[in-house]
Amino acid sequence: MVLESGDWLVGGAIEVPERIRWNDGLDEFRKTPAELQEEFRRRGSEAVFAFQLRNPIHNGHALLMQDTRDTLLKRGYKEPLLLLHPLGGWTKDDDVPLSVRIEQHKAVLREGVLDEAHTVLAIFPSPMLYAGPTEVQWHCRTRMVAGAQFYIVGRDPAGMPHPDTKKDLYDPTHGKKVLQMAPGLTKLEIVPFREAAYNKKLGRMDYYRSQHHDEFDFISGTRMRHLARTGQTPPDGFMAPSAWKVLADYYRSIQHS
Repeated sequence: MVLESGDWLVGGAIEVPERIRWNDGLDEFRKTPAELQEEFRRRGSEAVFAFQLRNPIHNGHALLMQDTRDTLLKRGYKEPLLLLHPLGGWTKDDDVPLSVRIEQHKAVLREGVLDEAHTVLAIFPSPMLYAGPTEVQWHCRTRMVAGAQFYIVGRDPAGMPHPDTKKDLYDPTHGKKVLQMAPGLTKLEIVPFREAAYNKKLGRMDYYRSQHHDEFDFISGTRMRHLARTGQTPPDGFMAPSAWKVLADYYRSIQHS
């Protein structure tokens, strides 16, 4: 992507005479930082927590978002709001397209896995560059500009495996550490991402505990895609059924195309 940009990059003040429209049915979710801030004010929120993702939402993600809101309520904040902010720019070819992800997210909200009344779904227009701890500072800072006071950061944010060894290119913990040290992020509190997996004993997603390792099933993205492509369903409690249907329909459609 960088090499294809040519020999020159131009910087400086930018004036946009007319709002860009993609006309792809998703423009209603492309909100500017000023529009997001106005939405947060309109809803009377004292605390906005942002969650970025480029993948479909499973109930482990939802568990963390629900718990973050509960924590903020216990701390005395009024009307904590979730900014559900999926990446809307370039992602890898094997990632789920934006339009499918938005439909999947909407299904999660319709089923009540996430509370629609306390969620703002908007598209983050940035591409995914897989630049690890450097990129995660961009992800975090832009959410702060949009009005968030809390940012949920996970394991190996903006990371990717080495194409040959399949090992992480970046230390999985460095994204969180860099954000906690980065200058200019003092107005934002970093919320650590707790690892969740499917608890076979409880029949739902749960926070992983190493002392009960045998009770947990880690359903990877690769395995999830295989289940969807082959018409199988994940265990009950892994993902909202209608949200899974959106995903399964997409994978079957590309398999038959």
